[in-house]
Amino acid sequence: MRWDELFADLEAQLEAAAAAELAGEVRDRTRREHSLLGLVDRLRASSGHTLAVLTQGAGTVHGRLLDVGSDWILLEETSRSELLLSTAQVLGISGVGVRSDVPGAEGEVARRLDLRWALRGLARSRIGVQVVLVDGSVLAGTIDRVGADHVDLAEHAAGEARRASAVRQVRVLPLPALTAVRSWA
Repeated sequence: MRWDELFADLEAQLEAAAAAELAGEVRDRTRREHSLLGLVDRLRASSGHTLAVLTQGAGTVHGRLLDVGSDWILLEETSRSELLLSTAQVLGISGVGVRSDVPGAEGEVARRLDLRWALRGLARSRIGVQVVLVDGSVLAGTIDRVGADHVDLAEHAAGEARRASAVRQVRVLPLPALTAVRSWA
């Protein structure tokens, strides 16, 4: 009878050690998977959620997440304007769910759709924009061109169409100076 108790005790210890080893392996794999996640992966899974985004230059902005790219976030503000944010100027985000998308799930083409691509869309549409710079200054106008590392902004009064007579000046803005670009749908 004592042998049965001894074997049962050894078997229980072995099962407990195996369970502890498995739990440790699961924790290690979970930490490794989390280490592979990028901000884009976290945000993509939160599409449609209302976020509060703390930025350098624009403070905290609120809006429903419409889309996300490799280095930009597109929000719909309550005023029905769309706000394009450079993730380089994001200091923190609230409202992101606990779920994440699979790293790299956006595909090769989507990874190439960077901030310059989004800004080129605004330039093609010739829509008036409000640009917030990292120092908090705000400029109004129309994006004329998007270069490799800058944009040309034809400055004119907000709400005015871009006409040669309305343009006060064309300002070249380095991309790292941009925090947000607001457009009205």
